[in-house]
Amino acid sequence: MATASPSPALSRRPALTNVDQDPGAAWRHVDWVLVLAVVAISGIGALMIFSATRGRRGADTIDPFFLERHGLYVVIGLGIMAFAAAVDYRRLRELAPFIYASTLFLLFAVLTPLGSNRRGAQAWFTLPSGFQLQPSEFAKLGVIIMLASYCGVSTSSGDLLPMGPRRIAKAIALAAAPLALILLQPDLGTALVFGAITLAVLSVSGTQARYLLLLAAVVVAISAGVLKSGVLQDYQKDRLTTFLDPTKGTRDAAFNLNQSKIAIGSGGIIGKGVFEGTQTKLRFVPEQHTDFIFSVVGEETGLLGSALLLALFGIVMWRTWRAAAMANDSVGTLICVGVLAMLCFQVFENVGMTMGIMPITGITLPFVSFGGSSTIACFGAVGLVLNVHMRRFS
Repeated sequence: MATASPSPALSRRPALTNVDQDPGAAWRHVDWVLVLAVVAISGIGALMIFSATRGRRGADTIDPFFLERHGLYVVIGLGIMAFAAAVDYRRLRELAPFIYASTLFLLFAVLTPLGSNRRGAQAWFTLPSGFQLQPSEFAKLGVIIMLASYCGVSTSSGDLLPMGPRRIAKAIALAAAPLALILLQPDLGTALVFGAITLAVLSVSGTQARYLLLLAAVVVAISAGVLKSGVLQDYQKDRLTTFLDPTKGTRDAAFNLNQSKIAIGSGGIIGKGVFEGTQTKLRFVPEQHTDFIFSVVGEETGLLGSALLLALFGIVMWRTWRAAAMANDSVGTLICVGVLAMLCFQVFENVGMTMGIMPITGITLPFVSFGGSSTIACFGAVGLVLNVHMRRFS
């Protein structure tokens, strides 16, 4: 059976040189454009979180709790990003089975009494410091590394092994195991991110279009099955379907969506000014410092500020794809493609749900939403991209 040829991105390799002869040489090839774009997005996120949470723990006070906690997450994330960039990704390929097994263990453990339930989902570990650890966020990185290591296997001639039905089935099984555990939490939004990652990695590794279409159909069928099953609570179903027809959703679900749209629309071209958003100050939009953080951006900075934030995300996507195209091997390319799919899907879904064009899934806006696990995991993902880019000559 004929198989599709690998993506052209996998064959675009820079000529090897002897520039990397010492352990610190890779650091001379850091993609500072990518780093600065991520730092800028994090800075905007910190400002928006501060605006959304001012006085939250005291009606007439400016409480820096959320800002300080988010700052701590960013600092930890920067450290994780540096660590992820420092460890040669080709060594991560050897550790991929261990990383993957650890991911499955944590996803299983969170479903036991060790995990804690919040808003109808058994998805967090509560640590003594009060930090909420969400293993599904880090599972995204584990699956990216595992899929890239499996699908990026090359023959002795340097060509990728063909992605026939058997190899495709094994790759899908690798993604399906953690996805099933996440659906048991239940967390359909995060599960959809895994679907996007899997489709992207399989596509670039040379999988035929008919198999990709079949996989997409299976993902849609599973999503529909979860909605019609008894896994999700009624309010969770309403959050996912209200965007189709707000008049048919529950009062709370429709109210949340409408208030978010009002906030974004009222910002106009230049916005109402930072700390001056009425929807934000009066707490009309729920979860505004987490899931609906983009409504703060839209209301207080308007179209111009929103466009600037999305342009920064565009730079991150461009540099990630550039790193994929310039990677020294197929594993590096697929790691970058997995990260790109993760970030693209989360940005599109999060921004879309605040404007009523996508279902409300609870997916965070990378580097902007308040949340330790999400922020740290996103920095780790960028660290993997930097890792691949830094070693493109070695």
